[in-house]
Amino acid sequence: MAARDYGQYSGITRAMELVGERWALLIVRDLLVGPRRYSELAAGLPRIPSNILAARLKELQAAGVLRRAPRSRVIVYELTPYGRELEPVVLALGAWGFKAMGEPRQEQIITPESMTIDLRTAFRSDVASALPATAYAGRFGSTELLIRVDGRALDVTPGDGPADLVFAAGPDIRRLISGELAADRAIATGVIEVLRGPGGLLDRFASTFHLAA
Repeated sequence: MAARDYGQYSGITRAMELVGERWALLIVRDLLVGPRRYSELAAGLPRIPSNILAARLKELQAAGVLRRAPRSRVIVYELTPYGRELEPVVLALGAWGFKAMGEPRQEQIITPESMTIDLRTAFRSDVASALPATAYAGRFGSTELLIRVDGRALDVTPGDGPADLVFAAGPDIRRLISGELAADRAIATGVIEVLRGPGGLLDRFASTFHLAA
C-alpha cells in the first residue's frame, strides 16, 4: 500500500493522495505564477525545510503535476498542463480560506507569489470590463507588484513601472478587499498609503478586487 493510500476509490481521494501533503499546494500556487528555480521556490516559502521541498518536488513530478525544464542553462520547475488544471481549485480554495483569515500575525509576510494569487482570486472581471484600463503599483512590505487591469484581463508582474496609482499596504489590505473598510477610510486610517496618483482610484481598485469575508 502506498504511503498516502487512503483505501478509497474516488476522485477527491486520489487528488489528496497527489497534492494533499503539507506544502504541496503552496508549491503549486507559486508555480501558477510562473516557472521557478529551486532557490526561488525556497525563497518564496521561507519556512519549508530543504528536504521537504526536495521531496515534494519529486512527488509532484512523479504525479505528472510539474516537470523540470532547462531555461537559459538553469533548471526550472514548471507546471504541466495537468498541473495547471489545479488553478481554479487553488483560486476557489483561496476564496474559501479568505473568510477565515482573521487578523494578521506579526511574523506573517506577503510574498510576490502569494499576493499575485490573492489578486487573481479577488479579481472581478465582470466589474473590470466596465471600467477604464488602469495600472496600479502596489508595495506590500518588500514585495512590489505592477497590477494592470484592462477589461477582463489581469496582468500582475513583480517590480515597479508606470502606474495610474501607486500605493503601499500591509496584510491589512484584506480589510479593503473584504469591504470591511471603504477606500477613503482605508486611507484615513493608514491601512493604505497613497504614494502617487489620485486617491480616488483606490475606489476602483476596491471594486475590481473584492472578496466577501
